[in-house]
Amino acid sequence: MAAPQHVRAAPLARALRATATATASAPVPIKSQGTSRRALLGLSEPQLRQLALDLGQESYRGKQLHDLLYKSRAKQIQDFNHVPKAFREALLGAGWSAGRSPVHHAITASDGTTKILLKLEDNRLIETVGIPVDDDNKGSSRLTACVSSQVGCPLRCSFCATGKGGFARNLQPHEIVEQVLAIEETFKHRVTNVVFMGMGEPMMNLKSVLEAHRCFNKELKIGQRMMTISTVGVPNTIKMLASHKLQSTLAVSLHAPNQKLRETIVPSAKSYPLGALMDDCKNYFLETGRRVSFEYTLLAGINDEKQHAEELAELLRTCGGGYHVNLIPYNPIEGSEYKRPYRKVVQAFVDALEARKITVSVRQTRGLDANAACGQLRNEFQKNPLLEIEPSPSTEPTLVPA
Repeated sequence: MAAPQHVRAAPLARALRATATATASAPVPIKSQGTSRRALLGLSEPQLRQLALDLGQESYRGKQLHDLLYKSRAKQIQDFNHVPKAFREALLGAGWSAGRSPVHHAITASDGTTKILLKLEDNRLIETVGIPVDDDNKGSSRLTACVSSQVGCPLRCSFCATGKGGFARNLQPHEIVEQVLAIEETFKHRVTNVVFMGMGEPMMNLKSVLEAHRCFNKELKIGQRMMTISTVGVPNTIKMLASHKLQSTLAVSLHAPNQKLRETIVPSAKSYPLGALMDDCKNYFLETGRRVSFEYTLLAGINDEKQHAEELAELLRTCGGGYHVNLIPYNPIEGSEYKRPYRKVVQAFVDALEARKITVSVRQTRGLDANAACGQLRNEFQKNPLLEIEPSPSTEPTLVPA
């Protein structure tokens, strides 16, 4: 089904109101949307200690729960062998679950990138991607987890595979956290970096994203500076995120240097003028001291010309300092009118930005043969196969504008 060319104001407004409060998780969370039980995964040690007390146990039993969840990685309360049977039964009777979902399917690309499908309690499938990187210069290795924040996505950017599948619901904190655990168990390696760049718009599920972020940092010991929260731009939410003063990177999916072009690529941009977005990004840097990464997907003949690079450089000057441009050559999907630009076009765009003193990098495409590359997070089990593509060619025929 083709992506619509606009996002209706009423549904978007309702979704924005749902993100109006982003607070720390309550000691006893309410029942999760899409699930029949409350999840232990995602809770802190103080919360688990309080839960133990509430169920008539000693406080230290909460510490045991914490170890079972985050060290032993127990997947069911029935597997909590280090706590009394009566406590396990009390947890189950009170409607609690461990909060882990089974791996439905996993596929690994030739470069080691692995896409994992998790089957949630309500039988919906979500995707998460593990991206291994060996740093030859430092003699170390990194493992990045690209996590989803929603089942599908309501914003439907015109080039994105995820948005073409529609939107089902927000993910709960434990459903985000368990993605990292699944990647660690698959790779037998600790996740060092987390990017909220999978299925969904993180800022439209900011409360759950912030709770998962806290869990990654406090319980899984992943540094805040090792995490990136992405957004296409949702009014007021960048200000909300900045107020938490996290030491994480904000990645803004820009994709165009002017409002008119951006609205054709990102329909939801109609509710968020580019000037207001850039002002919020500038304030984010001033409040947090963390630079903003502007993600720019290069679409052949659409936004990849030299004049676009020049216009982008002028736009970024309004931000002051504290930004970086990350160029992403488009990864085609079946049924899309967009094409991947040629290598020399990408390089010309880079050269035009660098000539204007803009710090820029080109993202290395990963996981193409596993349908796991950025923009291709699409459930192959929903019968929407992705195209097998080659890297941008070094020689080219005449490029026909789209």
